[in-house]
Amino acid sequence: MYKFFSAEHSIFSAKVRAYLRFKHDQNDLGLGFEDILATPDLMRDLLTVRSGSPSLPQMEAPDGTWIQDTSEIIDYVEKQHRSVPVIPDCETRPKQRLASYILELLGDEWLLVPACWERWHYSLETTEPNHRAFNEQQWGSFLAPDKNGKARRAAGAAFFENIFGISDTRDNPKGPYQGLIHLGCTDATLPAWLNMQRHLLQALEHHLEVHDYILGGRPSLGDYALLGPIYVHFYRDPVAGFDLRRAFPLVCEWVDRTNAEGCMNARRFGQKLYSVGDDGELIGREAMSDDGAWLPDDEVPATLIPILQIFFEQMWPFLTSSISALSAFIASDEHEIGNELPRKSFTATPGFEEYQTGEGLLTVPFEMDGAAARRMIVPTQIWMLQRMGAAMAAANQAELADWLKQFSLGEEILTLDEMIADCRIHKQGGRLLSMP
Repeated sequence: MYKFFSAEHSIFSAKVRAYLRFKHDQNDLGLGFEDILATPDLMRDLLTVRSGSPSLPQMEAPDGTWIQDTSEIIDYVEKQHRSVPVIPDCETRPKQRLASYILELLGDEWLLVPACWERWHYSLETTEPNHRAFNEQQWGSFLAPDKNGKARRAAGAAFFENIFGISDTRDNPKGPYQGLIHLGCTDATLPAWLNMQRHLLQALEHHLEVHDYILGGRPSLGDYALLGPIYVHFYRDPVAGFDLRRAFPLVCEWVDRTNAEGCMNARRFGQKLYSVGDDGELIGREAMSDDGAWLPDDEVPATLIPILQIFFEQMWPFLTSSISALSAFIASDEHEIGNELPRKSFTATPGFEEYQTGEGLLTVPFEMDGAAARRMIVPTQIWMLQRMGAAMAAANQAELADWLKQFSLGEEILTLDEMIADCRIHKQGGRLLSMP
């Protein structure tokens, strides 16, 4: 079996867990997987030792291969188990494939910001409504799983105070409060981040009026990437969860369906609906939209375009600025080729604080809805672009260019290899290293 090290309150754990459930349900995961709570002890004594990073999730394959990072985990499993893929084929479905990778980057690295704000803003004592008690309990269940309920809650509360400085966050932000600033979520830009969140959820709700999944009637990489922040923060955390259930019931149903747990009414993939025939026997029929398949002829649903536009209008300009700044940093006297770059992190990577905060060399200005701030460069995002370019290399470029014309700056994405030529990244477990 695969050993999957995760936590329930982790965005990226949710992304892969739902994917592994789908593969297992479709008999496309060998002997399946064991979901192992990655306690602090395991993170320190096993995960960091094996990958160089404590980040969740991580996975050990049956042959002993150790994999860190959601994108690498999914890529690895897809190569080993090919019967029911979640990533469309490059030659026959290039537009759907590219849309899937774009949504993965948007869900992993952009929607993350308002998701984390929702959790931590409503955990402050002065905020009403408030879900701090729930948040203490869910973190305490991860921090002290062998304790009783009262002690678990106390462990969460102590961690919030001692490590995150939750009572002093306005004057001395730490942990997620500091991370939000590093990711460009300030008093000036917060309304724009929340507007982006609302716009995305509205577009997804409209999409789900017609289709059960992102590309039609079966799940894809885009579903799992968007599920991570939406399930863990907007659905599971109580304050945001109430608003999601009130305003976006179809998104909630999609969360249940994609998460593949407790979802009978959400019509889980592979589930049949039944009627009774003239002979009194059950007659099964497909429960999913679109005959339980991705849309034919490489069609990207029109209802998906507003979500993809968020990527090109907001995230893509930041990514192009990041590429330029990271290239300059790698070429400067501050860095030697082959050395380590900041790892995937919600806050500045230890040892890189000078570069990833303030006006540092690994920060860039960006704008949302006319509001300006600075945001740290996250080299993982450049690695994801590099991976996207490699995955699309065999696609029909003319066909993609024609489809990309509808997006502002859309065709630029076809020049990824040229754009990132001076900031290529080698991933070694959880470590990111510059390449010649």
